[in-house]
Amino acid sequence: MTDNFRTRLKRGERLLGTMVTLPTASTAEILADAGFDWLFIDGEHGPLDTGDILGILQAVSHRIACIVRVPACDEVAIKKVLDLGAAGIVAPQVNTAEQAADVVHYARYAPEGSRGVGLARAHGYGFRFAEYVASANAEVSVIVQAEHRTAVDNIESIVKIPGVDAVLLGPYDLSASYGKMGQISDPEVLAGINRVTQTCQTSQMPLGYFGISFDAVKPWIDQGYSLIVAGVDVLFLGNGARRMMKDLRG
Repeated sequence: MTDNFRTRLKRGERLLGTMVTLPTASTAEILADAGFDWLFIDGEHGPLDTGDILGILQAVSHRIACIVRVPACDEVAIKKVLDLGAAGIVAPQVNTAEQAADVVHYARYAPEGSRGVGLARAHGYGFRFAEYVASANAEVSVIVQAEHRTAVDNIESIVKIPGVDAVLLGPYDLSASYGKMGQISDPEVLAGINRVTQTCQTSQMPLGYFGISFDAVKPWIDQGYSLIVAGVDVLFLGNGARRMMKDLRG
């Protein structure tokens, strides 16, 4: 197996990424040049549609691993972004082992799964079909999000599903599921996070975390989380603009 994103992820390397939400390939190009290991392309929230994701992948996927968060744990959504050439998927709101197994199944070609067969960008529009199909099951990453208290309750069974490559914590949605929106330091929310952390580390499942700043992700890096999503394109833009205006106004 080549030293691709999935290989590095499963090996437990620290992979530093950031979130792309703007529907412009130029934004992704700027972030790809910043030195990140991967880009989290957010197809769940915000304006990105299939055409936008295609444009981003055409612009930067040969330079940096692009992992797409699909809008739902849906067969069509998963195969569509993989056919576009994404290096992997992030599946939101995976709350049970059965859901995790379905996500893996949709992302793998037979006999390991039921991914539909088409001719698209990932296959060189048909001219690299055999090459892609031969390597896709080994190289496509499947990351599931634990972002609901039900996922916390079922985390021991979720991590046992073959083909799940990492668990990405969604702290804000998780806090909301406890009725404590944004209170990610609340003891009940932290207890849920700690259960996920301990379960994954015991089973040697790579762990991911999203935070809007370095300060937000550093405690989780210190705890051994290896898949990091730090910052969002719109916040980079907005914060930079506000700093500039503050300096200009003295």
